[in-house]
Amino acid sequence: MAFIEAKKRGFMKFILFVIIFLFLLVNITNPIFAQTYDDLVILHTKSGKLVIELFPDDAPNTVANFINLTQNGFYDRTVFHRVIEGFMIQGGDPLTKPGAYDSVTQWGTGDPGYKIKAEFNDIKHNRGIVSMARSSDPDSAGSQFFIVHKDSNFLDGQYTVFGRLITQESYETLDKIATLETTPNDVPLDWGQGEILHAEVVKRSEVPDILELGEPERVTQSEIPQTIEEKYSSEKFGFSIKFPQGWYVQEIEDPNPAIPNVAAVEPKTGGLPSSISILVKNSTGQSLEEFVKQWEDQYLKSAIDSGVLVIQSKEKTSINGLDAIISIVNGSAVTPTEQIKIKYKEATIASPNKFYKVSYASTIDEFENNLQKFENSLNTFTLLSEPYDVNTDGGGCLIATAAFDSELATQVQMLRETRDNILMNTEYGKSFLLSFNQFYYSFSPTIADWERQSPIFKETVRITITPLLTSLMVFNHVDIDSEAKVLVYGLGLIFLNIGMYFVAPAYIFHRLRK
Repeated sequence: MAFIEAKKRGFMKFILFVIIFLFLLVNITNPIFAQTYDDLVILHTKSGKLVIELFPDDAPNTVANFINLTQNGFYDRTVFHRVIEGFMIQGGDPLTKPGAYDSVTQWGTGDPGYKIKAEFNDIKHNRGIVSMARSSDPDSAGSQFFIVHKDSNFLDGQYTVFGRLITQESYETLDKIATLETTPNDVPLDWGQGEILHAEVVKRSEVPDILELGEPERVTQSEIPQTIEEKYSSEKFGFSIKFPQGWYVQEIEDPNPAIPNVAAVEPKTGGLPSSISILVKNSTGQSLEEFVKQWEDQYLKSAIDSGVLVIQSKEKTSINGLDAIISIVNGSAVTPTEQIKIKYKEATIASPNKFYKVSYASTIDEFENNLQKFENSLNTFTLLSEPYDVNTDGGGCLIATAAFDSELATQVQMLRETRDNILMNTEYGKSFLLSFNQFYYSFSPTIADWERQSPIFKETVRITITPLLTSLMVFNHVDIDSEAKVLVYGLGLIFLNIGMYFVAPAYIFHRLRK
């Protein structure tokens, strides 16, 4: 039963790869490492040796199959026919041998004449891991395998890991092959550098330069997604939503800004599951249209230009009283064995200080199956209160950001540092900013939009707020080590600005009238 549950969780991983590509990601788990297998496999290539240690405790049948094929010369003169730098190199196809093919278009379609059952396990697909390639059928592996060039944990639980590289030369050889120039179909132009001249089974004692790698990294319990039966709600992200009942849900922590914060994946035991994900981004004062355009330029443009993604439609609408833009996109996701046609529908929703990208992804063939469930979930999307976020990535200074063009402008950066490093470190400062934030966001997005629409208005705002920003520099030149000092300096700055903006102009106006 535990294996069945782990296998079900495994389908989470592949869909999350789709969403990284189309904006998503997740994980799974299994046994304990207690294996030091004496047999190693060495693949001799023109680029160097690839020495592979094997994991028979995790994948006994796969290891036995790999050794049998190696000992019978099956891999001799085969080519690493699919090379994707930063992802993996794939080989083991008998059709890549000299005289075995009519056209290189046949490369990647060969097998030993039989299939072996999957032995999915919890070893992560980190750099140097060796795993079996397969089609969409989990039990379709035969002889083809791939070696991970850079950590690709979105594959975890979806492919049978059975070994890893264990010498420094092996990793150098991997880099040489993975960086070969390729055709648009990922076939290396100088494929001879990726040809396996000979494969052999040797004893561990025959290899003197084995690295001390320790246990392979495995998926942890904390990475296992959970199912939910009722509404998902997060004060941290500021929203609530009802995902389809029984779907696996996981909050994702990843530094990649294009990966969503929350993902829900269909509990499916065959084929590619559908998913619903939500990504939360802080506003920097731009309009909804500007944010969508900025996102496309930053994360989608290259894929759109190359034809990998095609935006079918885009329309502005309203979701529970919030402005939103609905997009439908067609694309394809690269797996270790094939490209899968993907379709997704995404709602970008604007709130006073955040944008929410609620996305539904599925294969084109099954897109309609769960579309209504996505629509039902989208209709339940509700904002919670949006408290001031100490760690906002670019939000909070909307008017100044618009006036000075960029969040990186010196004036804006100084304002943010004063806010985050000084005021937010004291109770008085926090109380003031939490109260001020509610008031500020009632009008700042509108002012910021006006600034972008009118250069004259923007220049007027810039001139007007410059004295205010300059006065705040006082905080950077005084020693604030108590609540009392914050209060004293804060009140002093308030009275100073009242004097600059109200008292002084009133006095000058009075003198002029006289």
